Amino acid sequence: MIRRVFEEEAYADRALRSAAEAAGLDERDRALAMQLAYGTVQRVRTLDHAIERLGRRPVRRLDPPVRAALRLGAYQLAFLDVPAHAAANESVELVRAARLERAVPFTNAVMRRLATGIRGLVASLPDATPAEAALRHSYPDWIAETFWSEHGPDGGRALLTAGNEPPETVVRLTARGHDLPGERDAEIPGSLTVPRIPDAWLANGLAWPQSRGSQLAGLAVGAQPGERILDLCAAPGGKATQLAEVAAEVVAVEVHEGRARELTANAARLGAGNVRVVHADALELPAELSGFDRVLVDAPCSGLGVLNSRPDLRWRAHPLAGLQRALLAVAAERVRPGGTITYAVCTIHEEENAAVVDASSLAADDLGAQWPAFRHPRRPEFLLTLPHLHRTSGFFVARMRA
Repeated sequence: MIRRVFEEEAYADRALRSAAEAAGLDERDRALAMQLAYGTVQRVRTLDHAIERLGRRPVRRLDPPVRAALRLGAYQLAFLDVPAHAAANESVELVRAARLERAVPFTNAVMRRLATGIRGLVASLPDATPAEAALRHSYPDWIAETFWSEHGPDGGRALLTAGNEPPETVVRLTARGHDLPGERDAEIPGSLTVPRIPDAWLANGLAWPQSRGSQLAGLAVGAQPGERILDLCAAPGGKATQLAEVAAEVVAVEVHEGRARELTANAARLGAGNVRVVHADALELPAELSGFDRVLVDAPCSGLGVLNSRPDLRWRAHPLAGLQRALLAVAAERVRPGGTITYAVCTIHEEENAAVVDASSLAADDLGAQWPAFRHPRRPEFLLTLPHLHRTSGFFVARMRA
């Protein structure tokens, strides 16, 4: 799975799912495999630095199976309480399985050096500047620079740290699952924090995995009974089905055919019969899709607010402000006069947040007055959840009037 992410640009969650199914892993082994694989992908920049310093060879010159085996072993030695001999043996066996017996002595030697030196090396890495912090916490430089610029040195470091911590385990309860046990959030009705999500809850449509930040974005739409709502970028369906619990109809648009099928299946499982899935490009919608009371633009973005749950995203993320502005323009065309447009993105990057809304010239509602706990620190009419402060995914939310 690690090799597929870095050599084939595969998505980590899909690659792990395929590998786990092929290996027939049970729930416990799957959880361990996720911890190892996701952690290695997240920390790969720091791990590569340690491998090069202690192994004395550039990682780019290593055979791909050796590189992946050393990264996995280095992660266990640096960040988990795994015995050194167990980590070394596992890395060696991975190299042997790849039929690279000639590389076994080298792998053994590097693992021995990592066992005695990697924790001290990682602990000694400074983070006084964005460049230093990017190496210590394993991010591209531009993300550290963005966090530093917009949230200051302390906030920047805190965000980088939060991006490497496990995400919250939260579900949104459906009407069928309203009495399920767990910790409820007074600010986010229907939100439930649990130690783990039982498969039966999902299979039976009792709950949907959805962070509190994401649920807040759905609530901010302000759906009312009898309304027609357009969700322009709807898959996998968390917010569309959330809106459907109140609205009369939700038209859920998804450009990718496979994801549109997944959205249809999810809506059916959750009992959201008033969700109509439209497989189309949001920038080229059929003319009849107009006159909506509300439009949700849950736009594609760099995802800087969800880096802890998407381990590979930091290595492929980039701002998408141009697409976001175009989607807001479509929303303005499809909403009825006096209707609302909600712009929500799972990023905390100013270029993709307030700057996009300001460019639309639409008048914003004061969401901060309704949810003061999540008020944007510089623009109080907007909402901004921050992983290091609110312990949920980072979301920017604005609601405008047409």
